[in-house]
Amino acid sequence: MYKECQKESRAAEVFAALKMKKMTAAAAESCTGGLVSKKITDLAGVSEVFLGGVVSYANSVKTEVLGVSAEDLERLGAVSETVAAEMCLGVRRALCADVGVSTTGIAGPGGGSDEKPVGTVCFGVCVGENVKTFTKHFGKELSRAEIRERASEYALSIVLDALTSPGFFASGSSGGNDYENNQNK
Repeated sequence: MYKECQKESRAAEVFAALKMKKMTAAAAESCTGGLVSKKITDLAGVSEVFLGGVVSYANSVKTEVLGVSAEDLERLGAVSETVAAEMCLGVRRALCADVGVSTTGIAGPGGGSDEKPVGTVCFGVCVGENVKTFTKHFGKELSRAEIRERASEYALSIVLDALTSPGFFASGSSGGNDYENNQNK
């Protein structure tokens, strides 16, 4: 008899990286509705590194709890890299974590537009005040559940990259945008 090797989950990899670096994390989630936090908290012992999350589905929660600019929400909409950056910084500060991650997007089936179709999700990740943002288009043909699942996995992957990839926050790395550059647009 043999024991089948199983690949460690992305959440478990994030847990291990946070533990190794003696860092804490927090999540701000809109379209994923707490799925990122759920995946992390499914792991026993994670409370030593994961402080919590905020499901900021309503814009009022984004502004009042996370400190997202009402002007940015009005000008850019909730699904924007600028808002994703403000969300991850806001949850990191609110929960006194070292690392913040955020998701804001359109999981469908309705709510999309030509500019921001269903399946568009913006992400933010920060370590301290260093922030990087990303936009992924998962495709409108996917179900709401599939978009949320893929978005939660992607959010965990960017946290892992931020923790383990040297130069992650350097300009132009990892295909994302840094928040400072977005502010100048």
